[in-house]
Amino acid sequence: MANIKSAMKRIKVIKKKTARNRMVKSQLKTAIKRFEEALTLGNLEEAKAKLKFVEKKLMQAAAKNVIHKSKASRKVSRLAAKFNKAV
Repeated sequence: MANIKSAMKRIKVIKKKTARNRMVKSQLKTAIKRFEEALTLGNLEEAKAKLKFVEKKLMQAAAKNVIHKSKASRKVSRLAAKFNKAV
């Protein structure tokens, strides 16, 4: 355990950020999974809405530096390609 006041603060801040990052990544995984489920069931209208939602969440995560912006763009592109292939 840290003895210096600034080091103790950094530990608290890192815990808070880690918790937020975990939550956001979990939400992303869930959203992507729901999009893929809708796509496999053949429900294209629902899949389209879910794709829009996933794109929004990915860009928000990239803006908050939870994931890299290139990774977010790549995921959106691949999911859109999957959707277009199904249509």
